[in-house]
Amino acid sequence: MVEATQARKVYLVGGGIASLASAAFLIRDGLIPAHNIYIFEQLSVNGGSLDGSGNAESGYVIRGGRMFNFSYRCTYELLSFVPSLTDPNKTVLDEIHEFNDRVKTHAQARLVEGGKKLDVSHMGFRHKDRLDLIELMVRSEASLGSRRIDACFEPSFFETNFWFMWATMFAFQPWHSAVEFKRYLHRFLHEFYRINTLAGVDRTPYNQYDSIVRPLVSWLQKQGVNFEMECSVIDLDFRQDGQKKVVEHIHFLRAGQEGSVKLGRHDLVFVTAGSMTADSNLGNMHTAPMLITGKRDSSWRLWQNIAKHSPEFGHPGVFDSRIDESKWESFTVTCHDPTFFRRMEEWTGNAPGTGALVTLKDSNWLMSVVLAYQPHFLNQPADVSVFWGYGLFVDKEGNFVKKKMSECTGKEILIELLSHLRFQDDLQRIVDTSICIPCMMPYITSQFLTRSKGDRPPVVPEQASNLAFIGQFTEVPEDVVFTVEYSVRTAQIAVYTLLGMDKQPPSIYEGQHDPRVLATALKMLLT
Repeated sequence: MVEATQARKVYLVGGGIASLASAAFLIRDGLIPAHNIYIFEQLSVNGGSLDGSGNAESGYVIRGGRMFNFSYRCTYELLSFVPSLTDPNKTVLDEIHEFNDRVKTHAQARLVEGGKKLDVSHMGFRHKDRLDLIELMVRSEASLGSRRIDACFEPSFFETNFWFMWATMFAFQPWHSAVEFKRYLHRFLHEFYRINTLAGVDRTPYNQYDSIVRPLVSWLQKQGVNFEMECSVIDLDFRQDGQKKVVEHIHFLRAGQEGSVKLGRHDLVFVTAGSMTADSNLGNMHTAPMLITGKRDSSWRLWQNIAKHSPEFGHPGVFDSRIDESKWESFTVTCHDPTFFRRMEEWTGNAPGTGALVTLKDSNWLMSVVLAYQPHFLNQPADVSVFWGYGLFVDKEGNFVKKKMSECTGKEILIELLSHLRFQDDLQRIVDTSICIPCMMPYITSQFLTRSKGDRPPVVPEQASNLAFIGQFTEVPEDVVFTVEYSVRTAQIAVYTLLGMDKQPPSIYEGQHDPRVLATALKMLLT
């Protein structure tokens, strides 16, 4: 068995957090030699959706930002053994804890309407809303099936403070899956009582690429992991071995040339199925981003090819064919003048990094922005500030700029934002000294789409002998997609299962079984 472990090679498709975490646990827990681990990544940079790039001159870009929480047990375990980039005596988890002990989140302008902060100490529920919410939480997933959220509530529910805060915190839409909404209600029940301040949110000191991906990749490289960059895996070959399907070959494309890898008897393959940020496209101050629907990214096409071999390997078409239900647009603004940040701090009462999301409730685009603690990038000059925002309804006309958000340039998006905030007296100064880069993401909430049992494959299908699916489009009962935690948990499950280890990931935090959590949630429900 030891000889098999030492000879075994593991091939990881995709360079996102699921693959990076898999490699880390293969080394630490599986005792797989690092030089026997290969990560194939289509891009020239690892990290997947945990990205962060750019510079002060041309503008910084973060397609999205991930919030963290003490309940992310798998993620925090991973970061507990990854060394800091700057201090070898600290781990990444140490840095996160120290940062959040120092910079406390307590939003004072969570919802805004008509340029004024709203009182969000009350959730705005009617009695029927409360009953519907409780009913959803106690119903089984089987009984909900592929129902939409808006099939479970009356229209008034979607005008409550609760919905506006919950929906923008997690990017839910009324047409998304009621099952996913139910899972979120259970998974974050402990945050109900402070949803209006987001005081339970943990942040990374910098963007997630600099704070998590860079130190993790650095550690894996030092261990000897092989990174095959700008290499797209396009298909897998299978052979039948009794009731099992065994991956025999990995086919890839590099620099226009096809290649393949033949797997040995003990070799394993971990595939990141699908991608929430596939086919993302950037605009600039003068052009709007394009909506790409041709699946230029290989992740969806690869899953489609694999799924042909067995119904147990999932149904990618459920998630990649409803772009109008899964797309939205984010934007990153690089400020070369302190006016915007000064105005926001004076108006909200929050210093950068302490306010979390500011949601413009009356925005036709349902636009939200967040001012991170500065600097947000390791290479960011002291006189430059960066903030991020997004809009959920990209095909609606703006309130001030009479165009769809999807058709707007970075400059127009910035004008719409500043107009909502009633910063017109400083609007021209801010626009002239800022770089706003919009990003269209066709699949960003595709994992929230309505689905049926079996549409997402299990991490290790019963029919698979040497194959695991990892990432956001696998099925992990009771946990919630669109979180770093979900990807890291799939990594642990894949490693421990395929290696036949007598080990399980940390249990999912279940606040709904804690009387204190239930009491605080009930108090919120009654406000």
